[in-house]
Amino acid sequence: MNQDFSKERKRCNYLLNETDAAYHEAAIRFGLSDSCMIVLYTICDAGEPCPLRDICRYAGVSKQTINSALRRLEADGMIYLENTDGKNKAVYLTDEGRKLAERTAAKIIAIENDIFSSWTREDVAQYLALTERYLQDFREHLQHLT
Repeated sequence: MNQDFSKERKRCNYLLNETDAAYHEAAIRFGLSDSCMIVLYTICDAGEPCPLRDICRYAGVSKQTINSALRRLEADGMIYLENTDGKNKAVYLTDEGRKLAERTAAKIIAIENDIFSSWTREDVAQYLALTERYLQDFREHLQHLT
């Protein structure tokens, strides 16, 4: 039996969009573009040196968008890149970049940690399991699009 999940689908999309909007609002409050915030967040989360490929992999945005953010942060003296081996590069925060990251991305990570720590372990596990399942199922269905 094929059920109509219009209300649930709309609510899911609304919540996803509102979550994105909340992160966008945070970036604006900090005076950053979304892509610069993503770069700082990823470096804070992954630690330094942060391989450039990890930033591109975890960002969820195009490589071109990340490269533009990196160029802006580098021009502002917040980061620098170093070759690690061959074509691979690592991203480092400058002292000013570390201060910026602490005032911005680190605060977002702290908020996320506070939220998860206020939930039960079971709630966190269920949230993550269902979110991952939805993503995997969605990607699987995308494979069958024509």
